[in-house]
Amino acid sequence: MRFADPYRDDPRPAGRAQDPRLDETSPNHHVEAARPVPGHDDVRLPLLDDAARERVAGPKLAIALHDVEPATYRRCQEIREWLSDRGVDRVTLLVIPAPQLHPFTSRSPELAYWLLDRQDAGDAIAQHGLRHRQTRPARFGTRIVRQWQGGIAAEYAGMDAEATAESVEAGRRVLVDAGITPRGFVAPAYAYTGALRTVLAERFDWWATLLGLHGRVPLRTPALCLGTSGALKRGTSPLVVRAGARFSRDLMRLDLHPADFDHPRHVEAVERVLHVARDRAAVTYDDLC
Repeated sequence: MRFADPYRDDPRPAGRAQDPRLDETSPNHHVEAARPVPGHDDVRLPLLDDAARERVAGPKLAIALHDVEPATYRRCQEIREWLSDRGVDRVTLLVIPAPQLHPFTSRSPELAYWLLDRQDAGDAIAQHGLRHRQTRPARFGTRIVRQWQGGIAAEYAGMDAEATAESVEAGRRVLVDAGITPRGFVAPAYAYTGALRTVLAERFDWWATLLGLHGRVPLRTPALCLGTSGALKRGTSPLVVRAGARFSRDLMRLDLHPADFDHPRHVEAVERVLHVARDRAAVTYDDLC
């Protein structure tokens, strides 16, 4: 797979209300952190319908595709089609709302169209931070852990409560302005803080950690993750993922990143996991929570 240029001059979706912050021609097109509005996110979507209950009744496979943004759009689209070809009809797409503080809709209207289409087809769209980049140093006692978790991707490490709330709300508004109301949230690099957990409990139906899902009914199921950031992770993670798939019980979680598909052994490991999970029903995190 190769990246294609996602920055095309396509028109915005006709008839959609446009926030001036999402207009590249506006002098204020950068994302402005917004203060939370009391009651703004109190609405919850309906509980599971009969079809959703049937999907989550037996053994399940929940795939989350991370780092969906303009720069990875073509690769994510190819990965999603690749999964469809292998019978995976439901995936959770984790969208970075504003990489480099530019709303993704201003950089790639195509991505916005595609996400709406995928949502209509049954995929879940979740918020993946705001910009997926750490901007403040983590506290001294947690720096080593944050560096191991994801280095510069650990966006919320070092943020105080006010900055955390503003960041989460700004990212959510970008998605809502694009026609997407995310029910869930996944922190970049799974780097959570106490302040972030407090905000998420007030604004989302669920959020996912490396070890489980926090929703109406907490689920303690670790995610199977491939690693590409170092030689050790690249060498060992395919073996760990393949072994973990064989020991998964009712719910198997599989995390995918666009960079995983640059490595043949990673792709081979994903194919093996899908083979092991061939009798499982594909579900999204929205289905589970």
